[in-house]
Amino acid sequence: MNPSVYAILSVIVVSLISVVAVVSLRLSKVFGNKTLAYLISFSAGALLGDVFIHLFPELVESGRFNFKISLIILFSIIGFFFLERYIHWHHHHGESMDEQEHAHPHPVAILNLLGDAVHNLIDGLIIGGAYLISIELGIATTLAVILHEIPQEIGDFGVLIYAGFKPIRAVIFNLLTGLTAVLGTIFALVYGGSEIVLSVLIALGIGSFIYIAIADLIPEIHKERTGNAFMQLVAFCFGIVIMFLLLLLG
Repeated sequence: MNPSVYAILSVIVVSLISVVAVVSLRLSKVFGNKTLAYLISFSAGALLGDVFIHLFPELVESGRFNFKISLIILFSIIGFFFLERYIHWHHHHGESMDEQEHAHPHPVAILNLLGDAVHNLIDGLIIGGAYLISIELGIATTLAVILHEIPQEIGDFGVLIYAGFKPIRAVIFNLLTGLTAVLGTIFALVYGGSEIVLSVLIALGIGSFIYIAIADLIPEIHKERTGNAFMQLVAFCFGIVIMFLLLLLG
């Protein structure tokens, strides 16, 4: 199939990940929070594996990596810090809401949806750019995106429920914000033919994955006190191994 078809199908799958929030509620009752901790460890390993096994080598081997691209990676990390600090601030302020505010959706939910939509748009750009380089790189990047989307969507779902959304409504809105990833992929496929644009998209992916793994996922792993630390390390390394196996299969 044409790489564009792969890209569109992949991003549709990513967009549908939001419904996993409902399934996760059932799974958490059966397996507990330890399962999520292992999934987060696996996701962190997969993201860093994709960066250092697929994305970075692609930039270097193609001759695209230079000082400007390095700066783009750095500024993208700063940008994601800004996004979380000033759009996702509500994750740490929602606890002050009293019970009466639960009768109607809190403004915090709007900010959550806005931040999620921007994040998904960027994921779509990254996936589209990866498929323009090769199908193998696109598949590896899609897998990395899916793995970090699962714990993120679970968290976003929880925020919407806390802000007053009914479960079904929360899932629908999460799904709608997930569709912005499709827009990002279409934009990348249309305008990503340029070497400059393609290099910027890959640099954006590197910055995004490094930030999410180090600033979001790994701190969550350290917060988990009840899980088996060795098994979390195994899950982390297994995420890296999966990315290496995808390289061999390619």
